[in-house]
Amino acid sequence: MDETLQVFEQVAQYFGLLADPTRLRILSCLCAEERPVHEVVEKIGLTQANISRHLNILYRAGVVERRRDGSSVYYRVVDPNFVDICRTVSITVASRDLGDELGVGK
Repeated sequence: MDETLQVFEQVAQYFGLLADPTRLRILSCLCAEERPVHEVVEKIGLTQANISRHLNILYRAGVVERRRDGSSVYYRVVDPNFVDICRTVSITVASRDLGDELGVGK
């Protein structure tokens, strides 16, 4: 496989992790601090099974780390690029949507 094509495949997989709104919400919840799964579940408002499935995807991709403390499992973001990308794109989209609502740029 062409080296450039391989890089693009990896980039697509990387961005694919951000293509799910639940994972974006989880990353937002974890971007400031480490949290136990039950707190993520409470903040997001979905089932623990659903949150755990998404956390496992992020864990396997190396975006978050986990540690056990007693019966709780804690997660934290270890890839700061994800936080920066999410924040930048979210601000850009929100600003564009607000601008559309206010008629700015038309």
